[in-house]
Amino acid sequence: MHQPSLFSDLNALETPPVTPFKTQLIKWVGNKQRYADQIIAHFPPAYGTYLEPFLGSGGVMANLAPPRALGSDVYGPLMEIWQCLADDPDRLIAWYDDRWSWFHAGDRHDRYNTIRARFNAAPTGADLLFLCRACYGGVVRFRKKDGLMSTPLGVHPVIKPEKFARRVALWQPRMAGAQFERLDYLDAFARALPGDLIYCDPPYSHSQSILYGAQSFRLETLFAAIADARARGVFVALSIDGTKKSGDTYCNIPLPEGLFVEEHFVNIGRSMLRRFQMDGQTLEDEIVRDRLLLTYASPRGTPKP
Repeated sequence: MHQPSLFSDLNALETPPVTPFKTQLIKWVGNKQRYADQIIAHFPPAYGTYLEPFLGSGGVMANLAPPRALGSDVYGPLMEIWQCLADDPDRLIAWYDDRWSWFHAGDRHDRYNTIRARFNAAPTGADLLFLCRACYGGVVRFRKKDGLMSTPLGVHPVIKPEKFARRVALWQPRMAGAQFERLDYLDAFARALPGDLIYCDPPYSHSQSILYGAQSFRLETLFAAIADARARGVFVALSIDGTKKSGDTYCNIPLPEGLFVEEHFVNIGRSMLRRFQMDGQTLEDEIVRDRLLLTYASPRGTPKP
């Protein structure tokens, strides 16, 4: 369990200005790393422990580089990657090196499919690490009917082990203040103490129904957990569907009245998931803006009109 919140003390963490950190460690759909600084700009000026219960590729946490954090996700293989980064980064590098070398020693498509089949039979963080770097667009997609990963090999070069090792060296100190656990998000919420900050980036209802966990995810349950956390004095920031198609389509998700104090839009560019679904088209008409909902008043920026 994370350390007790220090929000009431002078040692409460203060959010400094963030210099964007855009070097990815793993690829994951919905990755917020490119514009994490825009999100962090709306975090409270001081808080206790930072919690991220839908950790994904960790882009926001890596930009924040919090001294004290709990990163979690319900998906076991994903959390194996983060736990390995924290406990044994050399082993993480070896996982990638072994698979990259084997992949390039024969027919790339056959060997990718072999790794993917092995992962589908017995999912591991080691195989997921390579697949998310090698698959098309970095979109780790699972079929609804059987839950198996179906994304084919991408057309891009798969980064070399030495380059991946340099990324591990950059990421490890940025995540050094965090502990990582496989947790249901409700269990992670229960860990938060008054003055802590929870940032939520759950599967999006309008765009991610083919991704892990999205089929059974219920926003109503999340909203109830956010309301409980707010009542306990926990700060909560939530990224959720905003607009699609150059801002013409507003994803109107009903929100509980009075739960959120402010709403902001964050521009995130073109949807990688839609690019996958539309076979690599340039997607000028698929610009996405996320909504950032806050249970507290933002220290920076102006809420949307």
